Amino acid sequence: MKLDADLAARFARTALGHVTREYPYKLDHVLLGDEDALPPRMLHPIFYGSFDWHSCVHGWWTLLTLRRLSPENAEADAIAKLAEASFKPDKVGAELAYLDRPLSAGFERPYGWGWLLYLHLEASRHEDRDWAAELEPLARAFAERLKTYLAKLTYPIRVGTHFNTALALILALEWAERFDDMLADAICEWAIDRFGGDRDCQAWEPGGDEFLSPALIEALCMARVLPTAEFATWFTTFLPRIAECEPRTLFVPATVSDRSDGKIAHLDGLNLSRAWCWRSIAPLLVEAEREVAEAAAAEHLAAAMPHVAGDYMGEHWLASFALLAMMASA
Repeated sequence: MKLDADLAARFARTALGHVTREYPYKLDHVLLGDEDALPPRMLHPIFYGSFDWHSCVHGWWTLLTLRRLSPENAEADAIAKLAEASFKPDKVGAELAYLDRPLSAGFERPYGWGWLLYLHLEASRHEDRDWAAELEPLARAFAERLKTYLAKLTYPIRVGTHFNTALALILALEWAERFDDMLADAICEWAIDRFGGDRDCQAWEPGGDEFLSPALIEALCMARVLPTAEFATWFTTFLPRIAECEPRTLFVPATVSDRSDGKIAHLDGLNLSRAWCWRSIAPLLVEAEREVAEAAAAEHLAAAMPHVAGDYMGEHWLASFALLAMMASA
């Protein structure tokens, strides 16, 4: 399954329909008084749509990525016009000011942090626009927060939801390799120290509301921080029975019983993120492992793609993970 012009246009129309849709919206917001009870557009003048802040950030990543990959599509002009109106200094300043509020130190940690850095990286690839320059102060602010966080995060957070450490490091590392060598080094050192000794992962998953595979997202993180040969050695001990399709749970797409339930709808995202991980890791594996990884990726992608749009509980974010999967090597 590949990203052709028609599918890119569909994804773009979906994201254009939600990044400026203010309601419903789930705030990550600590109130210190009545005066803090403000609507999303006032708190977050850029990222006030897509049901929540982080989904709006990666909705914007989806839009900018699609503009770059399919510039011939009519939606590319609409994306550019909306970005020009959104990525303004005053709006970026308001997003920055929110971070300085008391008790905002943990705002969107670490999922939103990683995605904001990934968005800025994508913006930097649009050399005909000033979007990267406008967003850079926000990216730098989150990069500094991530450095501080890693210095005190004793243990990795392995859940398959927004608090997962490995996903944030994957996204942030690609940004840091271009913009912040110190952060890149800190990410690699932290990941190797915390994940390098992991062996014989049992992969007791999925959890009922997870959109990440704790096992596979850790493996993808290690694939990004280790040289290829070292990763192959690590992976053989981390998941030693992959050629026999074990643990079996990693090869069976999750069943989604109710796509109107936002938490259960996360499982469509699990299928997409597993496809992304399997497709990304597959080229680094020996032939027998590579074949089962590629087959697992295809099966998970096929299970989820029909459900990227349809119900807003999934529609406001799933295209981002579908795009990650389809952009991955396979």
